Amino acid sequence: MPTYWSIASASFRQYSTYRMATAAGVFTNTIFGFIRASILFAAITTAGGELSGYTIAQAATYVWLGQALLAPIEAFGTREVSQRVHQGEVAVDLLRPTSFLGLYYAKKLGRSAFLLLGRGIPPLVIGALVTGLALPEDPLSYALGAFSLLAAITLAFLADMMVNLAAFWLIETRGLTVVYTAVMNLLSGFLIPILWFPDWLLGIARATPFPSMIQTPIDTLSGRITPLEALPLLGVQAGWVLVLAVAAHLMLRLGVRSMEVQGG
Repeated sequence: MPTYWSIASASFRQYSTYRMATAAGVFTNTIFGFIRASILFAAITTAGGELSGYTIAQAATYVWLGQALLAPIEAFGTREVSQRVHQGEVAVDLLRPTSFLGLYYAKKLGRSAFLLLGRGIPPLVIGALVTGLALPEDPLSYALGAFSLLAAITLAFLADMMVNLAAFWLIETRGLTVVYTAVMNLLSGFLIPILWFPDWLLGIARATPFPSMIQTPIDTLSGRITPLEALPLLGVQAGWVLVLAVAAHLMLRLGVRSMEVQGG
């Protein structure tokens, strides 16, 4: 455990050195937050002040929490995995005393922690000052929200790792990454709340782990759902973490076996 903590800490420090990139990320997050907020406000105003349970204040909270959480959740840090697979260097990685998935997960946690503090919180504060936020009164919502956020980061890591482990069987994974990112942004509820989806698309979204990456932590942290209502959603998150962890582990084992057969 101390080894993984050191790796996570090193990853945090590494990303904290990119000051200009952090400042640019804060600026971009804030601008896109205002654009998203204006679009959602217009839709709610046109609908008469409420749309699928969202008021103006709830929509503002949804937008700014989404902007704060997107970078730490979506931040891709496993791109080097596909490169190392193609170059055969993954064989060396597997000989290290640390777990392959554990190593990159520790890096993900360190990176996400910095991105939340450095690029996520500032736009959230700006949004709170300009549009206001509707935050929960029950302290339990914050505790459950923290757990939900960790689960969301874990899910995003595992899904992204699976995309990159596909390099064992694909010559190029960039196209798959583009498709994954587009689908994730849509079905996770980042662009608009999934409750605004038509029934057929809502059903598809709920059959995937993507809402557990964005929609669930936002709903839990914002207090739009009560702690009692959040518990089943946290259970869904935990279930998806288990499924994707097993799937990623199997992909790694099968990929290594395939590489050994081809490489002799």
